[in-house]
Amino acid sequence: MATEHAPMPRVHHAAAPAFDTEVPVAIVGGGACGLTTALQLHTLGVACVVLERDSFPSGSTALSSGFIPAPGTRLQTSLKVEDSPELFMQDIQRKAHGTAAPELVAAYAHAIGPALDALAQDHGLEWQLLDQFLYPGHSVHRMHAVPEKTGAGLMSRLLRACDAAGIPVLTDAKVTDLWVHAGQVQGLGYQRPQGEVERLACQVAVLACNGYGGNPALVAEFLPDMKEALFAGHAGNDGTAILWGQALGAGLSDLGGYQGHGSWAIPQGVLISWALMMEGGIQVNATGQRFHDETQGYSEAAVHVLAQPGGVAWNVFDEPLNVFAQDFPDFLVAQSAGAVRRCETVAQLADLLQCAETQLHATLQSVQPGQDALTGRVFQRALQAPYYAIKVTGALFHTQGGLAIDAQTHVLATDGRPFANLLAAGGAARGVSGNAVWGYLSGNGLLSAVAGGYLAAQRASEILSASNGSTGE
Repeated sequence: MATEHAPMPRVHHAAAPAFDTEVPVAIVGGGACGLTTALQLHTLGVACVVLERDSFPSGSTALSSGFIPAPGTRLQTSLKVEDSPELFMQDIQRKAHGTAAPELVAAYAHAIGPALDALAQDHGLEWQLLDQFLYPGHSVHRMHAVPEKTGAGLMSRLLRACDAAGIPVLTDAKVTDLWVHAGQVQGLGYQRPQGEVERLACQVAVLACNGYGGNPALVAEFLPDMKEALFAGHAGNDGTAILWGQALGAGLSDLGGYQGHGSWAIPQGVLISWALMMEGGIQVNATGQRFHDETQGYSEAAVHVLAQPGGVAWNVFDEPLNVFAQDFPDFLVAQSAGAVRRCETVAQLADLLQCAETQLHATLQSVQPGQDALTGRVFQRALQAPYYAIKVTGALFHTQGGLAIDAQTHVLATDGRPFANLLAAGGAARGVSGNAVWGYLSGNGLLSAVAGGYLAAQRASEILSASNGSTGE
């Protein structure tokens, strides 16, 4: 099952060797989950180290929009948005058809607001509430973003906060070994650029490393519908966490859950914001026909798009939506790369799509205020010339299944018992999207990363307090 990108981890079920150094908490992975864990540990007075395999921390977060759904934050409350963890939980389960792990849904829905507030108050992160439109499946405006409105911007601010706090983030540090004795993690080994392996003792280990979307063998096994899909996620998502878990005898859950995206511009390789679809844009295939209700969600849209001739579609919208899109950095990148094409007439649009003008004209004419007879979608207005079009395909972004964990982020063995001092969150662990593509609610990935990291830090502090009578600082 392993690939050349994800060598089988070495798990040593033996007494610990002589370690080179020691730290209370070792965090594997320097994405949003790992950095959030580290920042919250710092606030709690717990020393830690973050081990990042890449030369610069980025991960899936940097490739995302960076938008985090959270109810009841100070910002949301100040803007008089009525929301609650309970309403958020309902939205999560409605999207997942009730199949998301209820204990995690409750834990994350209650933790994410305090997590964002803590990052703002204790570490200076600035949040904006995106209130121009509702993302698919959300009842109220609860999407938070840093001022850059990008995942790269979020990562940059988290890294600056870690630097300001004096938290060591070791890059080019690929974890290769784990020592476990009598059910307790004792430490780990990580490989440095020159090839040597350094050994680090820890009292708690947190796996915040990755999913498996970049491992073709695992995708083919667990996500057969996406085995031929373009992978638009981070190459580090090679399934290491799952392989660690299998070697340890840990349980795995929701491996059929993932986040796809039905709006990956080709050949430019740029994400197109789904806000265009939510505000009235449509997708048509190579024959000029619509084929799904675009407002159901961008994740399942990936499957719908891939099912079309050639596995491609065209995003079609008009001038008001083009003006609206100028507020999205990813759209501006796509625009500058030549992905956005303007057509003055239906005939020009049909020529671009290489489809019959009569069919495309009928499709555009069917977009009228009210409920669409074809898909059941409710439109607010018709589209008017000039038209804009972007050629897209469906892509796999990141997986939503992984190590089985409880509400305190303890990794669970195959028999359901928790590992005493091994925690996991973010891409390494199961999320709250259930076991299928349609269960992904917008923002679920960063919800699991940030709320999971916040909870992992709290639990690690509690473990240290119980074992040492102190927080380990």
